[in-house]
Amino acid sequence: MESFLPFFPLNLVAYPTENLNLHIFEPRYQQLINECINEKRTFGIPAYVNNKLPGYGTEMKIVNVSKRYEDGRIDIKTRGLRAFRVLTFQNPVPEKLYSGGKVTFVEEVKSSEGVISELLLQLDRLYTILQTQVDFDSSVYPFSYQIAHKVGLSQEEEYQVLTIDSETERQRFLLRHLNKVIPVMSEMERTKDRIKMNGHWDMAHRRYK
Repeated sequence: MESFLPFFPLNLVAYPTENLNLHIFEPRYQQLINECINEKRTFGIPAYVNNKLPGYGTEMKIVNVSKRYEDGRIDIKTRGLRAFRVLTFQNPVPEKLYSGGKVTFVEEVKSSEGVISELLLQLDRLYTILQTQVDFDSSVYPFSYQIAHKVGLSQEEEYQVLTIDSETERQRFLLRHLNKVIPVMSEMERTKDRIKMNGHWDMAHRRYK
């Protein structure tokens, strides 16, 4: 089914279920956001990758207006709803300052299969190497969108995740990425440890001499 959405292109990839805080300062987007607030409408964030709009984005709902400034700027909290594919693009929309276009929403392919256990194991290995903690809830569906920004993907790879219509395939994509980068990161950590060890031995050797 086709729908029309006002567009707020950003140099990032927004995902369904993602919470995103936005500071609105351009007049065209002030107009867009105020209309969405007053008319209780959603808007779209088409991904802007390598100075292009490759065609996919996420429908966003305004959850809360955090602050309004005297000069018209607005701070808002938004949440991603559904992925979409852009069918037409108008810039600007007639009689408006902002762009928009027709979209078709991506139908999520359901599957009982998954690689969640293996994915969680590799995530634990990654965050152990990085010596950091990342909050996520593996019981919440879809899980892939929670972690896609947190595993070191390039912007192009983050966009690829958005174009995949199956949670199983998104998990497999993320798992392949982790299987590729974790051995490299582990070897880098071992190299750092060897450098530290050699440095300490050299200092001790000089002191002994």
